[in-house]
Amino acid sequence: MNVDTETVETVSVDIPDVPEEGMFELTGDPDGGQLLEVSMGPHHPSTHGVFRMNVQLEGERVMRLKPVFGYLHRNHEQIAEKVSYLASIPYTDRLDYLCSMTNNWAYALSVEKLAGIAVPERAEYIRVIVAELTRLQNHTSLIGFLMQDMGASGTPLMYAFREREKILDLFESLSGARMMCNYMRFGGVRVDTSAEWLAQVRTLIGEFPRFLDEFERLLMENEIMMSRTQGVGVLPGELAVNAGVTGPMLRASGVNYDIRKVDRYGIYERFPFRVPLGEKGDVYDRYMMRVLEMRESLKILEQAVREIPEGPVIDPKARLRGLRPKAGEAYGRIESPKGELGFFLISDGSANPYRYRVRPPSLINLTVLEDMCLGESVADVVVILGSVDIVLGEVDR
Repeated sequence: MNVDTETVETVSVDIPDVPEEGMFELTGDPDGGQLLEVSMGPHHPSTHGVFRMNVQLEGERVMRLKPVFGYLHRNHEQIAEKVSYLASIPYTDRLDYLCSMTNNWAYALSVEKLAGIAVPERAEYIRVIVAELTRLQNHTSLIGFLMQDMGASGTPLMYAFREREKILDLFESLSGARMMCNYMRFGGVRVDTSAEWLAQVRTLIGEFPRFLDEFERLLMENEIMMSRTQGVGVLPGELAVNAGVTGPMLRASGVNYDIRKVDRYGIYERFPFRVPLGEKGDVYDRYMMRVLEMRESLKILEQAVREIPEGPVIDPKARLRGLRPKAGEAYGRIESPKGELGFFLISDGSANPYRYRVRPPSLINLTVLEDMCLGESVADVVVILGSVDIVLGEVDR
């Protein structure tokens, strides 16, 4: 196209001066340097879509990190204060949606303390069995997701999901649901197990060690995996204790604390098992804690399935609908796969709790994320976050 240059007007635009040293100077930096602020999430694939980290970088080195919560807040605690005690059980399924069985147990334990409800022996055994199966599928999934976050796409996660499917099939045949099981009840469990179901659990217990051996051979000797995890994201034991960190994260830092041993809730005192401990508290130790804890869970499961007695699975005196505990308060806690999961309840004698609060391990364990990431590279932030093992439904509640 021909253009008459004489008719084209020239427009001058004032371009502001660009600082020679860059556009990302952060005022108030104590070192007088320059930091680049990056927002990771809430749609970054490794933050599960609903978690955000404001990361300030010097080059690729993390200088500050601020977790930002609240994108998934569903008012769990406020809803629970407006409904009956029984109606809250399905809501607990959705806190940590990988571990609904243990969520149910922690809440049921708190209500049983508040109302003075006893649990039959067979129900206690069933609770231990489903809780340890939950620990197996949670830790297996965590390792698969951790490897995925590290860049090992596909194979480790598919191996993990293959074994997780077997456990979810057991949960579905027992409770009618794969993930939101709604299985526990005050004073026991909703339905009894069958002999066929227990036989399937025995088969799983017999086959699972071979999978763990295969999984360890695939990952533990991989030099990329070791270089990305060893010495990365170190959490000192003293800091972990002061921050209230619990579960495998705490034990990876060398602190011997497992509520199954401390409180001996349920019937855990009947089962001999070891508490694995780490030395350095890095990502590698946190990975190894999950592997070793799965092997100890298999010991508990083997004994529980072998010794489970006959009898009722719920206290016939327990009143589920219209439960009105006497005025008082109670705190029930368990060793969930992610750490201490507790429910604090206050009763004023009415049909719904006067106060209902959850102590979620995912939220508490996230409070030390910045401490573990300082000085690490931005690529390691995703790996460190993956080693914490969070579910955002439990963080935001």
